[in-house]
Amino acid sequence: MSDVSLDEIVSLAKRRGFVYPGSEIYGGMAGMYDYGPYGVELLNNLKKAWWKEFVYDRDDFYGLDSAIFKEPKVWEASGHTTGFADPLAECKKCNTRIRVDKELERIGVKADEKMSEAELQKLFDENRDKLKCPKCGNKDFGPVRMFNLLVKTNMGDFTGDINAAPVYLPGEACQGIYLNFKNVVDTTPAKIPFGIAQIGKAFRNEISPRNFIFRTRELEQADTQYFIPPHQNKERYEQIKKDRMDWYVKMGIRPENLRLKQHDNLVFYAADAWDIEYNFPSLGFDELEGIHDRTDYDLTQHSKFSGTDLSYTDPTTNEKYIPWILETSVGMGRMFLAFLSDAYTVDEINGEKRTYLKLPMHLAPVKVAVSPLLKNKPELVAKAREVYVMLKKEFGAVMWDDNGNIGKRYRRQDEIGTPYCVTIDFDTLTDNTVTVRDRDTTEQKRVKVEDLVGILGSPV
Repeated sequence: MSDVSLDEIVSLAKRRGFVYPGSEIYGGMAGMYDYGPYGVELLNNLKKAWWKEFVYDRDDFYGLDSAIFKEPKVWEASGHTTGFADPLAECKKCNTRIRVDKELERIGVKADEKMSEAELQKLFDENRDKLKCPKCGNKDFGPVRMFNLLVKTNMGDFTGDINAAPVYLPGEACQGIYLNFKNVVDTTPAKIPFGIAQIGKAFRNEISPRNFIFRTRELEQADTQYFIPPHQNKERYEQIKKDRMDWYVKMGIRPENLRLKQHDNLVFYAADAWDIEYNFPSLGFDELEGIHDRTDYDLTQHSKFSGTDLSYTDPTTNEKYIPWILETSVGMGRMFLAFLSDAYTVDEINGEKRTYLKLPMHLAPVKVAVSPLLKNKPELVAKAREVYVMLKKEFGAVMWDDNGNIGKRYRRQDEIGTPYCVTIDFDTLTDNTVTVRDRDTTEQKRVKVEDLVGILGSPV
């Protein structure tokens, strides 16, 4: 990444209505964020692009939206009640809890949450003199403990004891896909190999949510599960890794900010696991999307715990088997942060520093901004409104902007990432032409109103 810092990204995101701290008027809440007017547009555009890639542009994928709450045995079957945990240690002075693996990584010690408690304790003990509490600076910590990340609720339980029969919020969104595998096979033309795609909510009782929207306690996951015959995973797995890398580049992420990295330690359900990493501002390369070879773990577990046969019978060979699964999973918040960071650009115009978001047209939260040169001239406002209505019918996300002088409007739209600004001036009233200003080059051209839609749909 360039010299852009995460603080600069956070500042622009708040200043321009992309992301707000959750419950801000009450002082905020750790790990919670709200997407503002322009943030929700960018987020929705990313979701649409992802959905199009898997569901609309392919004939072997089916969409799904499963319920957030699930029968509690689901999380027992998946292994989350026992294996879904992060290692923590507590400061003995101020009781602040730290993520042991992340603090070790920060000082250059290789560690991750998939190591055993004993392995992490050994590394922690060996490096205690280099570790200190981020809040009070104390170096005296308690033992390493594994902390389960599932969030308990009292849904449907009126005893008042949340631990008696807890119903969990989903630790990951993908379980709903496994629960509906049989339904999809029975109610659609789906034949293996095929995939199911879903964008769903997940909740994690993170020990130390941090780094803006990179690690939060409430998140959206875009997941695909591709069902294949047993032992036919290697070639398809490699193709999926390539396809996902290519998608990010096609969508506008610079290739030098992406890399593939294989996991050193595997989570309990995976036979192989790779991450697509992005070079995040101030953080460096870290996980953007996970690609996992889950073999037959999930459907086998849910068959066992539910008592329902989730095997598949090949209609041609009559062979019966539990399908293997190849998964892709990306947090939409991390995807949002990657695209926002990659688009963040600083240049100099006439000796003045300018910041803008170089987002492609299909991702930009506002496609076109329309302005009258002067807002106190009724004839200009009326003509500008006419152009605004015409463009809004065509592009949808069109913004009316008459606040401040024209230079301030341009700078504001630059930081929102608006590709084109259209200005109606006095010449418009005589020759029906407008000024179209390009965000990236700042070049301005006169264009006839009747030609606007066609020109704005392609580079000016």
